[in-house]
Parts: sequence; C-alpha cells; structure tokens
Amino acid sequence: MTALPLMPKATAVWLIEKTALTFTQIAEFCGMHPLEVQAIADGEVAQGIVGYDPIANHQLTQAEIDRCEKDPESRLKILPPANPINRRSKGARYTPVAKRNDRPDAIAFILRNFPQLSEQQTSKLLGTTKDTIEKVRSKQHWNSPNIKPRDPVTLGLCSQTDLNAMVAAANERLAREGQAVPPPLELDDEGEHSL
Repeated sequence: MTALPLMPKATAVWLIEKTALTFTQIAEFCGMHPLEVQAIADGEVAQGIVGYDPIANHQLTQAEIDRCEKDPESRLKILPPANPINRRSKGARYTPVAKRNDRPDAIAFILRNFPQLSEQQTSKLLGTTKDTIEKVRSKQHWNSPNIKPRDPVTLGLCSQTDLNAMVAAANERLAREGQAVPPPLELDDEGEHSL
C-alpha cells in the first residue's frame, strides 16, 4: 500500500491549480478517482477548500513534479517522512490506578479457569508481571486473604476477544505438544463462566 499525502483533497486542489499534471496522475497520488479530480477542476467538488502545498510540506519536490509533467505516464512518488512516527511496541499497558487492585483477582481467575495459559501470556493479557503472577499462585501476595477470582473481562482489564485468542493459542500449543487440552468453560444463564 502506498502512502497518501496529508489532506489529499486539498493537495489535489493545489496540484490542479499550480501544475500541468494529468487528472490521472493527481488522482493516483491523492488516492482519488480521476473523475473526482476532474470534478474538483470543474468546481463541482471541493468548493472552498484551500490548496495544500505538498512541496512546502515536504511531501513532494519540484523536480518530481517537473519529471511527471514531462511524461504523462509517470507517477508521482511521495517523499518518505523526515521524522517517522515510532509505534509503541507491544508490552505492558497502562492500567488506571482504580483498576490496579483488581489485577490479583483477575490473575487468580485466569490461574483457576485457564491453567493452560503460560505466565507470559497471562502477563501480556493483564498487563502484569510474572513476579505478581507467581505471588498470587503461591499465595505470597501481600493481599492474599482478600483475593477473590474475578473475570478480567468484566473488570475491564482485557477484552473477551483477547482472552479467547490467548486461550486458543495456548490450546494449540498444548495440542502440538501432545498434551490434553482442558475442556472449555461452561457459561451459566447470565453468560458468566460457571465454576
């Protein structure tokens, strides 16, 4: 997939007004249909939109526009961004302070109802540490007497889709290793897991 310029319609308006590029060239660069570009040029669409200069905004160079104006078959190539956005790596998520005390309850629920999940999967799912999981498992957690297993989905610590995906991945791993896969949990009349 090719990257589109910032504000494609406004960029198309500027290219129509300031260059001799074909409608097809402008349409392909801006991710539009050539008829839509023609409608912009005819004043039927995008009335009142101020043109957005892709040269001043470092999306195109004048040399690139000149090259494409000389050859109607060539296509504009967008410049790579000067400072690409760094995507956040998957890892520990932020959990609001109000929900942090619910984590041990969610860990206890996962340990009891989904023993096939590894510590790594549980920590990724709930945004916790392996140390905390081990403390809840061995009842060494500082709040052990008050921990009650509660569903992490209803606590808002993960989505049902994420939980189902983790359980499915753990079951596949067990099947590959030739181990018995635990039966799925039964749901009661209210849609809750029956224990």
